[in-house]
Amino acid sequence: MFERPKFGNNAVLVHLDFPGLSAQTDIDEFVDLAVSAGAIVKTTIFAKRRVPDAKYFIGKGKAQEVQLAVVIHQADLVVFDHTLSPAQERNLEAVLKCRVLDRTGLILDIFAQRARTFEGKLQVELAQLHHLSTRLVRGWTHLERQKGGIGLRGPGETQLETDRRLIRVRIKNIIKRLEKVRAQREQGRRARRKAAIPTVACVGYTNAGKSTLFNQMTGANVVAVNKLFATLDPTLRRLELAASGEVILADTVGFVSKLPHDLVSAFRATLEETVEADLLLHVVDAHDDDCQIKIKQVNEVLADIGAEHVPQLQVFNKIDLLDNTKPYLERDELGLPKRVWVSAGAGAGIELLFTALVELLQKDLISCEICLPVVETRLRAALYQAGGVVDEHIDKEGRYTLSIRLPKSVFDKLLK
Repeated sequence: MFERPKFGNNAVLVHLDFPGLSAQTDIDEFVDLAVSAGAIVKTTIFAKRRVPDAKYFIGKGKAQEVQLAVVIHQADLVVFDHTLSPAQERNLEAVLKCRVLDRTGLILDIFAQRARTFEGKLQVELAQLHHLSTRLVRGWTHLERQKGGIGLRGPGETQLETDRRLIRVRIKNIIKRLEKVRAQREQGRRARRKAAIPTVACVGYTNAGKSTLFNQMTGANVVAVNKLFATLDPTLRRLELAASGEVILADTVGFVSKLPHDLVSAFRATLEETVEADLLLHVVDAHDDDCQIKIKQVNEVLADIGAEHVPQLQVFNKIDLLDNTKPYLERDELGLPKRVWVSAGAGAGIELLFTALVELLQKDLISCEICLPVVETRLRAALYQAGGVVDEHIDKEGRYTLSIRLPKSVFDKLLK
């Protein structure tokens, strides 16, 4: 392994265009990712190939061009906007004489910097260990057997085998801890379902303004800065909607194109907040020219984690950066809200968003008055236990008149 400097790396970026996959957005996002990781970008090298080279990914000639750029710019890091095999990383490091990182390693590094909670750090470590386990060979030039004294001689383990075994043990321990976290989250979700409190999750491309919108809606103080993956650890807050009662709002990690599979699996416990939500607020950067492409990419990630069935409300954010665009609410052919145009930074259009939330959450909400005779105490108690009683009056004959508001599924279950 190469020693990592304490401060920013001088980095050379490498981007390959393949037929049908070239896009300027990918390059801009790649540069943003490198800067977010703390790299000092010296130059970006472009190349075109029909298929990746098996040995160097970019071909021997282009590898020599990158080597020259490393020498000229005194770079100590070369970052590829693609996923490299362990063998390709080793071959490139041998030629370039500096550390080589692929897109997966870059995103993992950003996540490692952003993780704040114990759970977040565990999830990042799990993803890093899965990634590292196939790349241990380059860390050891000596693979001799471990030496021992009397009674310890024999074939033994190579240092590489020892490291692999230790990594497997650590991965098992982390998975066990994350399962415990997952069980705790599920317990919290069961309590919310029992109390009939709906959950709304903010999802969207990274840096679309989810945390700023979350702060505007809840009055929270979640970190909201103009950086990729500023939010890594999920935050949940209670939100009181005048017409439909209490709602749990969740701020989640942003998505990005070509999100590493290791990260999706490692962050399963966090992403379950999205899968189990009653409604998704799909936050979109309205000022981004490629917002439609990013909407598609977010929907692909949602499908990967099994959240494609959850109803969505699109929130087009940052309209203050557009010309002559005011907050407004779009509806579908059935008259239901489907898109809200807001500016979370300026606080414009938030009331329209609340209106849309109430309408969509009340769609499956029963709100009525029922009259129960004195003998129906069990049903009355069940309604209270479900958290659906808003008000209650008792007449002279002892009958209960209850004003209730709760999900239709819960109401039907209670009536049975």
